[in-house]
Amino acid sequence: MIRIGFVTFQVMVLLIGASVLVACEKEEEEKPGTFSLVKYEPVKVLKTNSTETWAHIMPWFVSSEFSSNGNWGIHWTMNTMNPEKTDENGKRQIASHFYPLTGPYASNDPDIIEYQILLMKYSGIDGVLIDWYGSTDFNDYKINRDNSEAIINALDEAGLKFAIVYEDRTIQEVVKKDASLTRIDAAINDMLYLEENYFSNPSYIQIDGKPLLLVFGPVEFHQPSEWEEIFSVLSEDPCFVVLNGKSNETSPISSGEYIWVDEGSLDNKYGNLDKFDLFIGGAYPGFLDFYKEGGWGKGYFTIDHKQGDTFKETLQKAKNANTDYLQLITWNDYGEGTMIEPTEEFGFTLLEHVQDFTGVSYTLNELEYIFNFYELRKNLKQDDQKFLDQAFYYFVSLQSEKAVHIIDSMQTH
Repeated sequence: MIRIGFVTFQVMVLLIGASVLVACEKEEEEKPGTFSLVKYEPVKVLKTNSTETWAHIMPWFVSSEFSSNGNWGIHWTMNTMNPEKTDENGKRQIASHFYPLTGPYASNDPDIIEYQILLMKYSGIDGVLIDWYGSTDFNDYKINRDNSEAIINALDEAGLKFAIVYEDRTIQEVVKKDASLTRIDAAINDMLYLEENYFSNPSYIQIDGKPLLLVFGPVEFHQPSEWEEIFSVLSEDPCFVVLNGKSNETSPISSGEYIWVDEGSLDNKYGNLDKFDLFIGGAYPGFLDFYKEGGWGKGYFTIDHKQGDTFKETLQKAKNANTDYLQLITWNDYGEGTMIEPTEEFGFTLLEHVQDFTGVSYTLNELEYIFNFYELRKNLKQDDQKFLDQAFYYFVSLQSEKAVHIIDSMQTH
């Protein structure tokens, strides 16, 4: 993320204001024409809504630029799309009804990660819940894990948290490819990996002193005794949360349930809030999958986005329920059309709704500047990137006016 180089005198003249602002942080006077990066610790965003708000993020996107073989990943292509094909406006062909404002990207692109994290921070999002496919290297599981860890490694500098949403559906594939493993053994290996690599991370979400662990299901393990055996290898049991309606398969090992997008009534789901030690609400902008068009089956249901009003309504239901925890479903699942990050279709509207829900003082203005910041990352020469490094540290320390000053100066250069 941080790139250091030299800069022309002309750019230094444009940015003399930014240099003066950081001069007081230096122990001695800098020589004329030099620049010294000042790293600031992240500052927590003030919110009027105390609900812990997390974005469910998919780490599975691969672009040709960041892939090992020069190919696009399956979540941009499915079986029918080719992002190398573009229309008259340069828009790539992707497996989605919606198009990211940045264009299709790689989940491990440091510029994308930086952009997404800053958008989250200035929307009042406290962290991410990462869709995680386990510790093996089969299929695209290693790519997903590596991308997850690229995101995790960037969170601390922005002051955001994370937790894992475990996909136990991968177990059948793992034992098929490695006959030496039982189903339980494979899951235990995943738990040991989580404990060794994530649970002790200072940025990992803890609930009552225990690491939060969600499972997308369960899909594979339907007996509490199985989960008891799987968790027996951990030094401490996680705060284990399952999909709504699934706790009968995991209780008393599980602590509660979380909401996911479907055609069921949100009011009915929130009616179960007091039945569990932990309940995580859910808000989503709609649902319009690309599976049929992409050759991945017949597709599912449709929930009308209503130009962003559906998201506004589901956020309001979470507020009415006074839930302590909320999962935003999702940050970037383009295949199902549940993304809330900026797109050509919705612009920044969905994140503005998040800002309204969380009660931050920030507005569209900051979100647009963060996008401008991303565009500068992609378009400026290497020598100028160090000024954007400084803007990043201004952003994470909530000195946004100073970041804006740098961005304005670089855009006029």
